[in-house]
Amino acid sequence: MDLTRARSPQETAEYLAEQMLGKATNRWGRMFVLAVAAGVMIGLGFAFYITTQQGAAGAPWIGEAKFLGGVAFSVGLILVVLTGMDLFTSTTMTLVPLTRKQISPGRFAGHWAVVYGGNFLGGLALAACLVGAGTYMQGGGAWGVAAIQTAMAKVSHTWPQAFLLGMFCNVMVCLAVVLAYAGRTVTDKILGIVGPIALFVATGFEHSVANMFLIPAARLITEVAGPQFWESVPALAADLTKADAQSTLTAPAFFFDNLLPVTLGNIVGGGIFVGLFMWFVHVKMADDAVARQ
Repeated sequence: MDLTRARSPQETAEYLAEQMLGKATNRWGRMFVLAVAAGVMIGLGFAFYITTQQGAAGAPWIGEAKFLGGVAFSVGLILVVLTGMDLFTSTTMTLVPLTRKQISPGRFAGHWAVVYGGNFLGGLALAACLVGAGTYMQGGGAWGVAAIQTAMAKVSHTWPQAFLLGMFCNVMVCLAVVLAYAGRTVTDKILGIVGPIALFVATGFEHSVANMFLIPAARLITEVAGPQFWESVPALAADLTKADAQSTLTAPAFFFDNLLPVTLGNIVGGGIFVGLFMWFVHVKMADDAVARQ
């Protein structure tokens, strides 16, 4: 294997299809463990993002802060890809083996359900651990304020907005995975991931698995944070109150105003516009052209 040459688009599309088939046909128990770990890793990436956003609201360098946050968040996907974990947003591309009739509809649906549930469990577990560790008090409470404000913004989108933001997010996430698959070395893969992920995060696109960590974490902060935290809030965000945060970060708002439309958008963006597109253009159309000769 020539490590100095990246895979061609056709080779990458074929490798992508091979990898997606492998993920979809994994043993159920192993699939679930890989999914839980992926949820934790993406949550850690978002925690890193929040760390970079402490005190950034309203700053004149907000664009630069968002870019830095996007680069920080990319660590989550780098960890997922390089350790072989199973993340729902990239798992949407198992539409390829389904379309090629390499897996049954039941296997396909089961894979999605196991990975989605595992990612959710991993995100929730990390949220509980980081809040329990008092991470929200970093920067005199600035970490917790940034987390709460970010989560409140995420549940404020309309359904069409959340869907489209989810769609564009997973176009970039799955393109990052495609670029990582095109690379032959660890350096290639890392560089391929950082750019698309920084773009989606800095622009404010919506990632379902990241939100499985952030929004529960923000709500949990509002429940367990003591007077020391809430007394520090006015100096950091004068318009943020505990009552407003709790009335905004409700379970219905999380599930129906954010997670559901974002997940649907992630499926369309990653599964159709990247996974099926790459396979159709670089594999099926190429095979059809050869067959006509």
